[in-house]
Amino acid sequence: MSLAHLVIDVARRQPAAPAVSSETADLTYGQFADRLRSLAGAFRAGGCRPGDRIVLWMENCGEFFECLFGCWAAGLCAVPCNAKLHAREVAHVIGDCGATLMITTPGLAAQAAEAARESACRVVSTGTADYEALLAEHPADLHPSEPDDLAWLFYTSGTTGRPKGAMLSHRVLLFACQCYFADIDALTPDDVKLHTAPLSHASGLYGLPFFLKGARHIVLPGFDLDVIAETIGRHRNVTMFAAPTMLTRLVNSPVARAIDPARIKTIYYGGGPMYVADLKRAIEIFGPRLYQLFGQGESPMTITGLDKAGHVSPDGPPIEDRLASCGVPRTGVLVRVVDEEDRDVPPGEVGEVISKSDCTMLGYWNNPDATEKALRGGWLHTGDLGSLDEHGYLTLRDRSKDMIISGGSNIYPREIEEVLLRHPALLEVSVVGNPHPDWGEEVIAFVVAKPNETVTEQELDRLCLDNIARFKRPKGYRFVGPLPKNNYGKVLKTELRRVLAEETP
Repeated sequence: MSLAHLVIDVARRQPAAPAVSSETADLTYGQFADRLRSLAGAFRAGGCRPGDRIVLWMENCGEFFECLFGCWAAGLCAVPCNAKLHAREVAHVIGDCGATLMITTPGLAAQAAEAARESACRVVSTGTADYEALLAEHPADLHPSEPDDLAWLFYTSGTTGRPKGAMLSHRVLLFACQCYFADIDALTPDDVKLHTAPLSHASGLYGLPFFLKGARHIVLPGFDLDVIAETIGRHRNVTMFAAPTMLTRLVNSPVARAIDPARIKTIYYGGGPMYVADLKRAIEIFGPRLYQLFGQGESPMTITGLDKAGHVSPDGPPIEDRLASCGVPRTGVLVRVVDEEDRDVPPGEVGEVISKSDCTMLGYWNNPDATEKALRGGWLHTGDLGSLDEHGYLTLRDRSKDMIISGGSNIYPREIEEVLLRHPALLEVSVVGNPHPDWGEEVIAFVVAKPNETVTEQELDRLCLDNIARFKRPKGYRFVGPLPKNNYGKVLKTELRRVLAEETP
Protein backbone atom coordinates (compact mmCIF):
# COMPACT_ATOMS: atom_id res chain seq x y z
CA MET A 1 0.00 0.00 0.00
CA SER A 2 1.28 3.44 -0.93
CA LEU A 3 -0.01 6.89 -0.09
CA ALA A 4 -1.37 7.02 -3.67
CA HIS A 5 -3.88 4.30 -2.77
CA LEU A 6 -5.13 6.37 0.16
CA VAL A 7 -5.53 9.53 -1.93
CA ILE A 8 -7.44 7.63 -4.62
CA ASP A 9 -9.82 6.46 -1.87
CA VAL A 10 -10.30 10.09 -0.80
CA ALA A 11 -11.08 11.04 -4.41
CA ARG A 12 -13.73 8.30 -4.63
CA ARG A 13 -15.48 9.72 -1.55
CA GLN A 14 -15.30 13.40 -2.53
CA PRO A 15 -14.56 13.76 -6.26
CA ALA A 16 -15.92 17.32 -6.46
CA ALA A 17 -14.05 18.67 -3.41
CA PRO A 18 -11.23 21.16 -4.11
CA ALA A 19 -7.81 19.49 -3.99
CA VAL A 20 -5.05 21.73 -5.38
CA SER A 21 -5.19 25.41 -6.36
CA SER A 22 -2.24 27.35 -7.78
CA GLU A 23 -1.30 29.73 -10.57
CA THR A 24 -1.17 26.79 -12.98
CA ALA A 25 -3.86 24.43 -11.70
CA ASP A 26 -7.23 24.39 -9.94
CA LEU A 27 -8.22 20.77 -9.45
CA THR A 28 -10.88 18.81 -7.64
CA TYR A 29 -9.92 15.54 -6.00
CA GLY A 30 -11.52 13.66 -8.89
CA GLN A 31 -9.44 15.56 -11.43
CA PHE A 32 -6.33 15.22 -9.28
CA ALA A 33 -6.77 11.44 -9.11
CA ASP A 34 -7.27 11.20 -12.88
CA ARG A 35 -4.10 13.21 -13.55
CA LEU A 36 -1.88 11.28 -11.17
CA ARG A 37 -3.07 7.98 -12.66
CA SER A 38 -2.36 9.29 -16.17
CA LEU A 39 1.11 10.32 -15.09
CA ALA A 40 1.62 6.85 -13.61
CA GLY A 41 0.61 5.36 -16.96
CA ALA A 42 3.00 7.67 -18.79
CA PHE A 43 5.89 6.81 -16.47
CA ARG A 44 5.33 3.11 -17.09
CA ALA A 45 4.87 3.55 -20.82
CA GLY A 46 8.13 5.49 -20.88
CA GLY A 47 10.02 2.52 -19.50
CA CYS A 48 10.05 3.25 -15.75
CA ARG A 49 9.95 0.13 -13.62
CA PRO A 50 8.89 -0.24 -9.98
CA GLY A 51 11.60 1.17 -7.73
CA ASP A 52 13.03 3.55 -10.35
CA ARG A 53 13.77 7.10 -9.24
CA ILE A 54 12.27 10.25 -10.76
CA VAL A 55 13.76 13.63 -9.87
CA LEU A 56 11.28 16.44 -9.19
CA TRP A 57 13.26 19.67 -9.53
CA MET A 58 10.36 22.09 -9.51
CA GLU A 59 9.47 25.56 -8.41
CA ASN A 60 6.36 25.77 -6.24
CA CYS A 61 3.40 24.79 -8.42
CA GLY A 62 0.31 22.62 -8.27
CA GLU A 63 1.86 20.05 -10.60
CA PHE A 64 4.39 19.05 -7.94
CA PHE A 65 1.83 17.02 -6.02
CA GLU A 66 0.34 15.21 -9.03
CA CYS A 67 3.88 14.20 -10.05
CA LEU A 68 4.67 13.08 -6.50
CA PHE A 69 1.58 10.89 -6.21
CA GLY A 70 1.96 9.82 -9.85
CA CYS A 71 5.34 8.36 -8.97
CA TRP A 72 3.82 6.41 -6.10
CA ALA A 73 0.88 5.21 -8.18
CA ALA A 74 3.41 3.68 -10.58
CA GLY A 75 5.51 2.15 -7.79
CA LEU A 76 8.35 4.61 -8.31
CA CYS A 77 10.47 6.64 -5.90
CA ALA A 78 10.25 10.44 -6.02
CA VAL A 79 13.41 12.49 -5.55
CA PRO A 80 12.32 16.09 -4.83
CA CYS A 81 15.09 18.69 -5.06
CA ASN A 82 15.18 22.22 -3.71
CA ALA A 83 14.54 24.71 -6.53
CA LYS A 84 17.42 26.82 -5.17
CA LEU A 85 20.05 24.17 -5.90
CA HIS A 86 22.77 24.69 -8.49
CA ALA A 87 22.61 22.60 -11.66
CA ARG A 88 25.82 20.83 -10.67
CA GLU A 89 24.28 19.82 -7.34
CA VAL A 90 21.25 18.40 -9.11
CA ALA A 91 23.57 16.62 -11.56
CA HIS A 92 25.13 14.86 -8.57
CA VAL A 93 21.68 13.76 -7.39
CA ILE A 94 20.78 12.46 -10.85
CA GLY A 95 24.01 10.49 -11.07
CA ASP A 96 23.92 9.21 -7.52
CA CYS A 97 20.37 7.85 -7.62
CA GLY A 98 20.45 6.80 -11.27
CA ALA A 99 17.36 8.75 -12.28
CA THR A 100 16.18 8.33 -15.85
CA LEU A 101 13.52 11.07 -15.79
CA MET A 102 13.33 14.54 -14.31
CA ILE A 103 10.22 16.71 -14.13
CA THR A 104 10.97 20.41 -13.90
CA THR A 105 9.26 23.79 -14.36
CA PRO A 106 9.76 26.53 -16.96
CA GLY A 107 11.93 28.70 -14.73
CA LEU A 108 14.37 25.83 -14.19
CA ALA A 109 14.19 24.19 -17.63
CA ALA A 110 17.52 25.52 -18.91
CA GLN A 111 19.39 24.56 -15.73
CA ALA A 112 17.65 21.18 -15.72
CA ALA A 113 18.93 20.46 -19.22
CA GLU A 114 22.42 21.36 -18.05
CA ALA A 115 22.11 19.15 -14.96
CA ALA A 116 21.04 16.15 -17.07
CA ARG A 117 23.47 16.80 -19.93
CA GLU A 118 25.98 14.09 -18.99
CA SER A 119 23.41 11.47 -18.03
CA ALA A 120 20.68 9.42 -19.68
CA CYS A 121 18.07 11.33 -17.72
CA ARG A 122 15.20 12.68 -19.82
CA VAL A 123 13.88 16.14 -18.85
CA VAL A 124 10.23 17.17 -19.14
CA SER A 125 9.00 20.62 -18.12
CA THR A 126 5.51 21.50 -17.01
CA GLY A 127 3.70 23.95 -19.27
CA THR A 128 4.92 22.19 -22.42
CA ALA A 129 3.43 19.83 -24.98
CA ASP A 130 5.66 17.05 -23.60
CA TYR A 131 4.07 17.38 -20.17
CA GLU A 132 0.57 17.50 -21.63
CA ALA A 133 1.41 14.31 -23.50
CA LEU A 134 2.18 12.63 -20.17
CA LEU A 135 -1.24 13.65 -18.89
CA ALA A 136 -2.89 12.28 -22.03
CA GLU A 137 -1.53 8.79 -21.39
CA HIS A 138 -3.98 6.00 -20.53
CA PRO A 139 -4.46 5.92 -16.71
CA ALA A 140 -2.59 3.14 -15.00
CA ASP A 141 -3.81 0.71 -12.37
CA LEU A 142 -2.18 1.42 -9.03
CA HIS A 143 1.02 -0.51 -8.35
CA PRO A 144 0.63 -2.85 -5.36
CA SER A 145 3.36 -1.22 -3.27
CA GLU A 146 4.44 -2.52 0.13
CA PRO A 147 4.81 -0.28 3.21
CA ASP A 148 8.60 -0.63 3.20
CA ASP A 149 8.98 0.21 -0.51
CA LEU A 150 11.03 3.32 -1.18
CA ALA A 151 8.83 6.40 -1.65
CA TRP A 152 10.91 9.57 -1.18
CA LEU A 153 14.67 9.96 -1.55
CA PHE A 154 15.50 13.03 0.53
CA TYR A 155 18.95 14.41 -0.32
CA THR A 156 20.48 16.10 2.67
CA SER A 157 24.07 17.32 2.84
CA GLY A 158 26.37 15.33 5.08
CA THR A 159 29.45 16.30 7.04
CA THR A 160 31.55 15.11 4.12
CA GLY A 161 30.00 17.85 2.02
CA ARG A 162 28.54 15.34 -0.44
CA PRO A 163 24.72 15.10 -0.43
CA LYS A 164 23.37 11.80 0.85
CA GLY A 165 19.99 10.35 -0.06
CA ALA A 166 17.93 9.48 3.02
CA MET A 167 15.63 6.61 1.99
CA LEU A 168 12.08 7.21 3.20
CA SER A 169 9.55 4.42 2.77
CA HIS A 170 5.78 4.65 2.55
CA ARG A 171 5.70 3.42 6.16
CA VAL A 172 7.91 6.35 7.24
CA LEU A 173 5.71 8.90 5.47
CA LEU A 174 2.51 7.35 6.80
CA PHE A 175 3.91 7.38 10.34
CA ALA A 176 4.74 11.08 9.93
CA CYS A 177 1.14 11.71 8.81
CA GLN A 178 -0.33 9.80 11.73
CA CYS A 179 2.01 11.63 14.08
CA TYR A 180 0.66 14.89 12.67
CA PHE A 181 -2.88 13.79 13.51
CA ALA A 182 -1.82 12.68 17.00
CA ASP A 183 0.27 15.69 17.99
CA ILE A 184 -0.69 18.71 15.92
CA ASP A 185 -4.24 18.72 14.55
CA ALA A 186 -7.22 16.62 13.57
CA LEU A 187 -7.97 17.46 9.93
CA THR A 188 -11.12 17.47 7.79
CA PRO A 189 -12.00 18.45 4.21
CA ASP A 190 -12.69 21.95 5.56
CA ASP A 191 -9.00 22.49 6.29
CA VAL A 192 -6.74 24.52 3.99
CA LYS A 193 -2.99 23.92 3.63
CA LEU A 194 -1.24 27.05 2.41
CA HIS A 195 2.12 26.32 0.79
CA THR A 196 4.56 29.24 0.63
CA ALA A 197 7.81 27.39 1.42
CA PRO A 198 9.51 24.89 -0.93
CA LEU A 199 7.38 21.81 -1.56
CA SER A 200 10.53 19.69 -1.70
CA HIS A 201 10.90 20.02 2.06
CA ALA A 202 8.75 20.69 5.15
CA SER A 203 5.76 22.24 3.42
CA GLY A 204 5.40 19.37 0.96
CA LEU A 205 6.08 16.63 3.49
CA TYR A 206 3.39 17.89 5.84
CA GLY A 207 1.07 18.41 2.91
CA LEU A 208 0.65 14.62 2.92
CA PRO A 209 -1.59 14.37 6.03
CA PHE A 210 -3.84 17.04 4.48
CA PHE A 211 -4.25 14.92 1.35
CA LEU A 212 -5.13 11.88 3.43
CA LYS A 213 -8.02 13.81 5.01
CA GLY A 214 -9.24 15.41 1.78
CA ALA A 215 -8.23 18.97 2.68
CA ARG A 216 -7.59 21.75 0.18
CA HIS A 217 -4.08 22.81 -0.91
CA ILE A 218 -3.23 26.33 -2.06
CA VAL A 219 0.24 26.59 -3.59
CA LEU A 220 1.90 30.01 -3.82
CA PRO A 221 5.08 30.52 -5.86
CA GLY A 222 6.93 31.96 -2.87
CA PHE A 223 6.84 33.77 0.45
CA ASP A 224 5.11 37.05 -0.44
CA LEU A 225 3.67 38.67 2.69
CA ASP A 226 0.94 40.62 0.90
CA VAL A 227 -0.21 37.59 -1.09
CA ILE A 228 -0.17 35.44 2.05
CA ALA A 229 -2.35 37.96 3.91
CA GLU A 230 -4.77 38.22 0.99
CA THR A 231 -5.04 34.44 0.68
CA ILE A 232 -5.63 33.91 4.38
CA GLY A 233 -8.28 36.62 4.24
CA ARG A 234 -10.29 34.50 1.78
CA HIS A 235 -10.18 31.23 3.72
CA ARG A 236 -10.60 29.68 7.13
CA ASN A 237 -8.84 26.84 8.97
CA VAL A 238 -5.57 27.76 7.27
CA THR A 239 -2.36 25.94 8.18
CA MET A 240 1.08 26.90 6.87
CA PHE A 241 4.73 26.11 7.45
CA ALA A 242 7.25 28.85 8.13
CA ALA A 243 10.98 28.55 8.65
CA PRO A 244 11.98 30.72 11.63
CA THR A 245 13.26 33.42 9.29
CA MET A 246 9.90 33.48 7.51
CA LEU A 247 7.97 33.68 10.77
CA THR A 248 10.24 36.49 11.98
CA ARG A 249 9.69 38.42 8.75
CA LEU A 250 5.95 37.97 9.08
CA VAL A 251 5.59 39.08 12.71
CA ASN A 252 7.85 42.10 12.17
CA SER A 253 5.80 43.25 9.18
CA PRO A 254 2.71 45.49 9.33
CA VAL A 255 1.01 42.79 7.27
CA ALA A 256 0.82 40.53 10.35
CA ARG A 257 -1.54 42.93 12.12
CA ALA A 258 -3.84 42.95 9.10
CA ILE A 259 -4.37 39.18 9.27
CA ASP A 260 -7.36 37.94 11.24
CA PRO A 261 -5.80 35.25 13.48
CA ALA A 262 -9.17 33.51 13.73
CA ARG A 263 -8.69 32.41 10.11
CA ILE A 264 -5.46 30.61 11.01
CA LYS A 265 -5.57 27.13 12.47
CA THR A 266 -1.86 26.39 12.81
CA ILE A 267 1.52 27.80 11.90
CA TYR A 268 4.13 25.10 12.31
CA TYR A 269 7.76 26.15 12.23
CA GLY A 270 11.19 24.56 12.45
CA GLY A 271 14.42 24.03 10.57
CA GLY A 272 16.51 26.49 12.56
CA PRO A 273 16.79 28.55 15.73
CA MET A 274 13.81 30.71 16.68
CA TYR A 275 14.68 33.54 19.02
CA VAL A 276 12.43 33.72 22.08
CA ALA A 277 11.73 37.44 21.61
CA ASP A 278 10.44 36.86 18.06
CA LEU A 279 8.44 33.87 19.23
CA LYS A 280 6.75 35.92 21.95
CA ARG A 281 5.85 38.52 19.34
CA ALA A 282 4.32 35.81 17.14
CA ILE A 283 2.29 34.49 20.07
CA GLU A 284 1.11 37.99 20.90
CA ILE A 285 -0.11 38.50 17.31
CA PHE A 286 -1.49 35.07 16.44
CA GLY A 287 -2.29 33.59 19.84
CA PRO A 288 -2.00 29.86 20.64
CA ARG A 289 -1.69 28.75 17.03
CA LEU A 290 2.02 27.89 16.85
CA TYR A 291 3.60 24.45 16.77
CA GLN A 292 7.37 23.99 16.80
CA LEU A 293 8.84 20.82 15.34
CA PHE A 294 12.29 19.30 15.35
CA GLY A 295 13.37 16.65 12.91
CA GLN A 296 15.61 16.14 9.91
CA GLY A 297 15.46 14.51 6.52
CA GLU A 298 16.40 11.19 8.08
CA SER A 299 13.30 11.38 10.31
CA PRO A 300 11.16 13.85 8.43
CA MET A 301 10.06 16.56 10.89
CA THR A 302 9.17 13.95 13.48
CA ILE A 303 11.45 13.78 16.51
CA THR A 304 10.18 16.32 19.06
CA GLY A 305 7.53 19.04 19.10
CA LEU A 306 6.32 21.93 21.23
CA ASP A 307 2.54 22.01 20.97
CA LYS A 308 0.24 25.01 20.95
CA ALA A 309 -0.56 24.78 24.65
CA GLY A 310 3.12 24.52 25.45
CA HIS A 311 3.66 27.96 23.93
CA VAL A 312 1.28 29.67 26.35
CA SER A 313 0.23 27.37 29.23
CA PRO A 314 1.34 28.24 32.78
CA ASP A 315 1.80 24.53 33.53
CA GLY A 316 5.14 22.77 33.21
CA PRO A 317 8.63 24.26 33.05
CA PRO A 318 9.04 28.07 32.94
CA ILE A 319 7.67 29.48 29.69
CA GLU A 320 11.06 30.97 28.76
CA ASP A 321 12.68 27.56 28.97
CA ARG A 322 9.90 25.92 26.97
CA LEU A 323 10.05 28.50 24.19
CA ALA A 324 13.81 28.04 23.98
CA SER A 325 13.34 24.28 23.72
CA CYS A 326 12.00 22.21 20.85
CA GLY A 327 9.47 20.37 22.94
CA VAL A 328 8.99 16.74 23.91
CA PRO A 329 9.25 13.49 21.94
CA ARG A 330 6.48 13.03 19.37
CA THR A 331 3.91 10.27 19.75
CA GLY A 332 5.55 6.90 19.16
CA VAL A 333 9.05 8.39 19.07
CA LEU A 334 11.86 7.61 21.51
CA VAL A 335 14.47 10.31 22.14
CA ARG A 336 17.66 10.06 24.17
CA VAL A 337 20.68 12.27 24.78
CA VAL A 338 23.89 10.25 24.97
CA ASP A 339 27.63 10.51 25.37
CA GLU A 340 30.27 9.24 22.94
CA GLU A 341 29.60 5.65 24.10
CA ASP A 342 25.84 6.01 23.54
CA ARG A 343 25.20 6.04 27.29
CA ASP A 344 22.39 8.28 28.55
CA VAL A 345 23.58 11.49 30.15
CA PRO A 346 21.86 13.03 33.21
CA PRO A 347 19.09 15.62 32.76
CA GLY A 348 20.51 19.00 31.78
CA GLU A 349 23.78 17.56 30.51
CA VAL A 350 24.69 18.05 26.86
CA GLY A 351 25.14 15.11 24.53
CA GLU A 352 24.16 13.87 21.08
CA VAL A 353 20.45 13.59 20.34
CA ILE A 354 19.44 10.15 19.10
CA SER A 355 15.99 8.89 18.11
CA LYS A 356 14.10 5.70 17.27
CA SER A 357 10.69 5.32 15.63
CA ASP A 358 8.92 4.08 12.51
CA CYS A 359 9.70 7.53 11.09
CA THR A 360 13.40 6.69 10.77
CA MET A 361 14.92 6.35 7.31
CA LEU A 362 15.83 2.96 5.91
CA GLY A 363 19.36 4.22 5.42
CA TYR A 364 21.36 6.31 2.94
CA TRP A 365 21.07 5.44 -0.72
CA ASN A 366 24.07 3.44 -1.93
CA ASN A 367 26.11 4.50 1.14
CA PRO A 368 26.42 1.61 3.62
CA ASP A 369 29.23 3.22 5.63
CA ALA A 370 27.23 6.39 6.31
CA THR A 371 24.15 4.27 7.05
CA GLU A 372 26.00 2.17 9.60
CA LYS A 373 27.35 5.27 11.32
CA ALA A 374 23.99 7.07 11.41
CA LEU A 375 21.90 4.06 12.50
CA ARG A 376 24.35 2.30 14.81
CA GLY A 377 22.71 0.37 17.61
CA GLY A 378 19.31 0.75 15.93
CA TRP A 379 19.08 4.46 16.79
CA LEU A 380 19.25 7.46 14.46
CA HIS A 381 22.24 9.57 15.49
CA THR A 382 21.22 13.09 14.54
CA GLY A 383 24.59 14.81 14.97
CA ASP A 384 22.79 17.50 16.98
CA LEU A 385 23.88 18.33 20.49
CA GLY A 386 21.24 18.97 23.12
CA SER A 387 19.98 18.28 26.60
CA LEU A 388 16.80 16.85 28.10
CA ASP A 389 15.37 18.39 31.25
CA GLU A 390 13.61 16.48 34.02
CA HIS A 391 10.26 17.04 32.26
CA GLY A 392 11.47 15.53 28.97
CA TYR A 393 11.83 18.81 27.06
CA LEU A 394 14.69 18.79 24.54
CA THR A 395 16.82 21.89 24.09
CA LEU A 396 19.33 22.01 21.24
CA ARG A 397 22.53 23.44 22.63
CA ASP A 398 24.47 23.25 19.39
CA ARG A 399 24.38 21.43 16.11
CA SER A 400 26.93 19.15 14.60
CA LYS A 401 29.97 21.33 14.94
CA ASP A 402 30.30 22.21 11.29
CA MET A 403 26.70 22.69 10.22
CA ILE A 404 25.25 26.16 9.57
CA ILE A 405 21.50 26.83 9.41
CA SER A 406 20.68 29.90 7.36
CA GLY A 407 17.12 30.77 6.41
CA GLY A 408 15.96 27.30 7.44
CA SER A 409 18.42 25.55 5.10
CA ASN A 410 21.25 23.30 6.28
CA ILE A 411 24.65 24.36 4.98
CA TYR A 412 27.76 22.26 5.52
CA PRO A 413 31.04 24.20 5.53
CA ARG A 414 33.19 21.46 4.05
CA GLU A 415 31.20 21.57 0.81
CA ILE A 416 31.95 25.29 0.49
CA GLU A 417 35.56 24.87 1.63
CA GLU A 418 36.20 22.26 -1.03
CA VAL A 419 34.89 24.59 -3.73
CA LEU A 420 36.92 27.57 -2.52
CA LEU A 421 40.09 25.48 -2.33
CA ARG A 422 39.85 24.92 -6.06
CA HIS A 423 41.23 28.44 -6.42
CA PRO A 424 44.95 28.03 -7.14
CA ALA A 425 45.92 31.01 -4.98
CA LEU A 426 44.38 29.67 -1.75
CA LEU A 427 46.27 27.69 0.86
CA GLU A 428 43.68 27.23 3.57
CA VAL A 429 39.96 27.85 4.02
CA SER A 430 37.63 27.49 6.97
CA VAL A 431 33.92 28.32 6.86
CA VAL A 432 31.82 29.09 9.94
CA GLY A 433 28.40 30.48 10.76
CA ASN A 434 27.94 33.94 12.21
CA PRO A 435 24.70 34.91 14.01
CA HIS A 436 22.40 37.00 11.83
CA PRO A 437 19.20 38.72 13.02
CA ASP A 438 17.16 37.78 9.94
CA TRP A 439 18.63 34.53 8.63
CA GLY A 440 19.65 32.84 11.89
CA GLU A 441 23.20 32.49 10.66
CA GLU A 442 25.22 33.75 7.72
CA VAL A 443 28.17 32.03 6.06
CA ILE A 444 31.61 33.56 6.63
CA ALA A 445 34.81 32.19 5.04
CA PHE A 446 38.27 32.63 6.55
CA VAL A 447 40.79 32.30 3.72
CA VAL A 448 44.57 32.07 3.67
CA ALA A 449 46.38 32.86 0.42
CA LYS A 450 49.57 31.18 -0.67
CA PRO A 451 52.79 33.20 -0.27
CA ASN A 452 53.06 35.99 -2.84
CA GLU A 453 49.55 35.23 -4.15
CA THR A 454 46.48 37.44 -4.07
CA VAL A 455 42.80 36.72 -4.55
CA THR A 456 39.71 38.92 -4.55
CA GLU A 457 36.27 38.40 -3.05
CA GLN A 458 34.81 38.71 -6.53
CA GLU A 459 36.87 35.75 -7.73
CA LEU A 460 35.77 33.63 -4.79
CA ASP A 461 32.13 34.62 -5.27
CA ARG A 462 32.26 33.60 -8.92
CA LEU A 463 33.85 30.26 -8.02
CA CYS A 464 31.03 29.54 -5.58
CA LEU A 465 28.25 30.68 -7.88
CA ASP A 466 29.60 28.42 -10.63
CA ASN A 467 29.50 25.35 -8.42
CA ILE A 468 27.02 25.58 -5.55
CA ALA A 469 23.64 27.11 -4.78
CA ARG A 470 23.60 30.88 -4.27
CA PHE A 471 22.26 30.62 -0.72
CA LYS A 472 25.39 28.67 0.30
CA ARG A 473 27.77 31.34 -0.96
CA PRO A 474 29.73 33.12 1.84
CA LYS A 475 28.27 36.49 2.75
CA GLY A 476 31.67 37.69 3.87
CA TYR A 477 35.37 36.83 3.66
CA ARG A 478 38.18 37.34 6.14
CA PHE A 479 41.67 37.26 4.66
CA VAL A 480 43.93 36.03 7.44
CA GLY A 481 47.26 34.41 8.20
CA PRO A 482 47.57 30.78 9.29
CA LEU A 483 44.33 29.43 10.73
CA PRO A 484 44.31 28.59 14.46
CA LYS A 485 44.81 24.86 15.05
CA ASN A 486 45.07 22.44 17.93
CA ASN A 487 47.90 20.01 18.58
CA TYR A 488 46.43 17.58 16.09
CA GLY A 489 46.38 20.15 13.31
CA LYS A 490 42.59 20.57 13.39
CA VAL A 491 41.30 24.06 12.72
CA LEU A 492 39.78 25.64 15.85
CA LYS A 493 36.50 26.96 14.53
CA THR A 494 35.59 28.12 18.02
CA GLU A 495 38.43 30.63 17.74
CA LEU A 496 37.14 31.83 14.38
CA ARG A 497 33.66 32.32 15.83
CA ARG A 498 35.24 34.25 18.69
CA VAL A 499 36.94 36.55 16.18
CA LEU A 500 33.57 37.23 14.55
CA ALA A 501 31.93 37.85 17.92
CA GLU A 502 34.60 40.44 18.76
CA GLU A 503 33.82 42.26 15.53
CA THR A 504 30.24 42.86 16.70
CA PRO A 505 29.94 46.33 18.24
